[in-house]
Amino acid sequence: MSNSPQASLPSDLKSHNLDKSLRTVFLDRDGVINRKMPEGQYVTSWQQFELLPGVSESIAQLNHAGLRVLVVSNQRGIALGLYSAADVDEIHQRLGLELAASGAHVDGFYFCPHDKNQCTCRKPLPGLFDQAVSDFPGLEAASSLIIGDSLSDIEFGRNLGMRTIFLQGDEHASRNQKPGAQKASELADETFSTLPQAVTHLLERQRQAQV
Repeated sequence: MSNSPQASLPSDLKSHNLDKSLRTVFLDRDGVINRKMPEGQYVTSWQQFELLPGVSESIAQLNHAGLRVLVVSNQRGIALGLYSAADVDEIHQRLGLELAASGAHVDGFYFCPHDKNQCTCRKPLPGLFDQAVSDFPGLEAASSLIIGDSLSDIEFGRNLGMRTIFLQGDEHASRNQKPGAQKASELADETFSTLPQAVTHLLERQRQAQV
């Protein structure tokens, strides 16, 4: 799906239109929800999963605003034999319990277990979006946005016609950014340091658009 009918609109008008019609927020996982490991390393178990400050509360705010929250992540470590799909499912189950303690929830988790150039679901390819559409038939890219911390996240959103938010992270996160972070920041519609900052801005803008 694409957002081509609005392709010629000024960016501020497209932003206003999305603020009024926004239904779904896609989140990358590592670096957005939890602390990213150094490049080349992977979160292989719940013991290595460090939830970033304010994330539970931010997801709860999105939930309370009536927005669908979906997590989409590349999990190449499965293909490399470092952990299994079952390990990822367990991490997500534990994350769900952690979020629930703050009155938050994720509506769906989608991840690519493949290595590079082996599938159509590794971001920036659209397979994870297609999986989500099969679970939520009314889901449309035109009423969605993605928040991510890598170039593949931003290209994933742009290719589908979503608006995009790039997270540059704190000082610790900046040391673990993948190559292409500068380009991702330039391509994204907006850039923030953390998910709480992005969500606060997003919901305030949405509230103003409804007035």
